[in-house]
Amino acid sequence: MTGRDLSEILSPPEKRSLADEVTSSIREAILGGRLAPGERLREESLAKTLNVSRGPVRTAILQLQREGLVSVRRNYGTFVAHLSQKDLDEVYSLRLAIERLAVQLAIQKADSACLAELQAVVDTMAAHSRDHITEREAAELDLRFHEIIYLATGHRRLSDVWSSLRPQIHILLLARNVANADFRDGLVKGHQAIVDAIRQQNESLALALTDDHLKVSYERVSRSYAQFAAKREKRENPML
Repeated sequence: MTGRDLSEILSPPEKRSLADEVTSSIREAILGGRLAPGERLREESLAKTLNVSRGPVRTAILQLQREGLVSVRRNYGTFVAHLSQKDLDEVYSLRLAIERLAVQLAIQKADSACLAELQAVVDTMAAHSRDHITEREAAELDLRFHEIIYLATGHRRLSDVWSSLRPQIHILLLARNVANADFRDGLVKGHQAIVDAIRQQNESLALALTDDHLKVSYERVSRSYAQFAAKREKRENPML
């Protein structure tokens, strides 16, 4: 491209749009638990609170609906999504399928920098777990660990599938009770074992550990959902 003016073929990077900012703000409030499952989202109220017009809010709601974080009920309005047991089953079954492929590819392609990143996340988990780790901190570290594996694959479409599931996985992980010492210990040991297996390029072990890790996570979240459903049923039907 010697002598060619790059401005003729390249456009400046686009600035983040107002709709993106609004989407990020609402998403953060949902994932942070400040907007609870089932809570109604009114365009007018959101626009007033965020000091924007209703257009960016409407665009944000459409994006969050695609991410599975909000649901739009015709003639009723927009609500923060409450993921059901069926949602949980679908998300985890799909996650298991793509995670196995991600681990297989990561074993082939992960370099020393990737392994160092994975180890750093596990070390942070361990440091937090010795004190007190919140549900949100545990979820964010967990997601960051697996995101590194997906990025290591170099498989763009696989990473896209992961990105589409990530917000829903985040919400599901928030249901885990991290106050339990056994859980905190297992969180660290489980991820450390996966790092070690990838480092050793032991595919069969890495896949077995991944299967076990996701099974334990699914069972823990499923129990939390069952307990929540029972409490909600009792609250809504006190005579039962």
